[in-house]
Amino acid sequence: MIISDKFGPQYVVEVNSLKPKFKGFLIIDNLALGVGKGGIRMAANLTLGELFRLARTMTWKNSLFELPFGGAKAGIVADPNKLSLKEKKEIIQAFAKLLSPFIPKYYIAGPDIGTGEQEMKWFSQALGIWNSATGKPADFCQEKACGLPHELGSTGFGVAKAAQTAASILNINLKGASVAVAGFGNVGGFAAKHLAEMGAKIIAVSEPDGTIFNKDGLDVDKLIKLKKQKKSFKNYLKAKKLSVDKIYELAVDILIPAAVSDVINQGNYNKVKAKIIVEGANIPIPEEIENRLWKKGIIIVPDFVANGGGVISSFTEWSGQSSEIMFKIVEQKIKKATSEVLRESLKKKCNPRQVALVLAKERIIKAQTKN
Repeated sequence: MIISDKFGPQYVVEVNSLKPKFKGFLIIDNLALGVGKGGIRMAANLTLGELFRLARTMTWKNSLFELPFGGAKAGIVADPNKLSLKEKKEIIQAFAKLLSPFIPKYYIAGPDIGTGEQEMKWFSQALGIWNSATGKPADFCQEKACGLPHELGSTGFGVAKAAQTAASILNINLKGASVAVAGFGNVGGFAAKHLAEMGAKIIAVSEPDGTIFNKDGLDVDKLIKLKKQKKSFKNYLKAKKLSVDKIYELAVDILIPAAVSDVINQGNYNKVKAKIIVEGANIPIPEEIENRLWKKGIIIVPDFVANGGGVISSFTEWSGQSSEIMFKIVEQKIKKATSEVLRESLKKKCNPRQVALVLAKERIIKAQTKN
């Protein structure tokens, strides 16, 4: 369900293409701080209500990190796994052309679930506007500027830095700290890799077909190799095999839900034993459940704080900077925001999401007043 308020949404667009046949949406939530920025999600079960929640999250995220972007999100109702490369390219490019009245003045695209660097290249080529999308391939350049694909791992890197900052604030030594990562895609995989390099012990990882667990730690490099070979983690021998949902019930220092939305919910939140939850995915926990976990003493780094690395990377690409500079900016902005939110949360004994929302809303209201 879309809820209209003083922040937006400013535009809700539905497109229906007959050839190729698909339905798509664009929600531009708020433009007070700049052009609407948010990825294109491609999924068979995508709803307008889910897309609105994601667009609103982008509004808060871009504001919190003081980026010159408003919040937006686009979506295509299609199963990317059932499309050939040719079919997918046709859909992406048709979608770009249907959205052309809004680009690049009101909307800039980016990758999300079901889309990546190749799709962003197709999108940009369809319009003949290089900066109509970010997250493009590194070898796709214009003059001195090149793409900064999210496949470089900016979001997962940022999630790892958020976890490191949260552990430091709570006086948990990250070296040897136990970590469970739910979802080992672009976000979870890179978060696990960077945390392992910092000395954390990744003791559990889940994929859609189950969870693997070893209290002494998993070899993240081996997991990355299995992932590249498109093999199930069930092929990892030195680990117990658990059901996929068991990962949320493990007694760990840090839990990173990095897969889909609403995985910790009314049915399982009472079984959560983690000390810190760092939200790698968008909306992995409904707000009401987050509040209950906070009251139980679990510290949560909200999604729009923890997983801002992707849109920070988009900003550095949009402003024509290198990948080296991008990682430095991601680290600086994620650490600053996480520290600011958690310290204020502990000081005021207030849910971190509420603290982060106050900061994000203040900046938008100030911009709206100026305009």
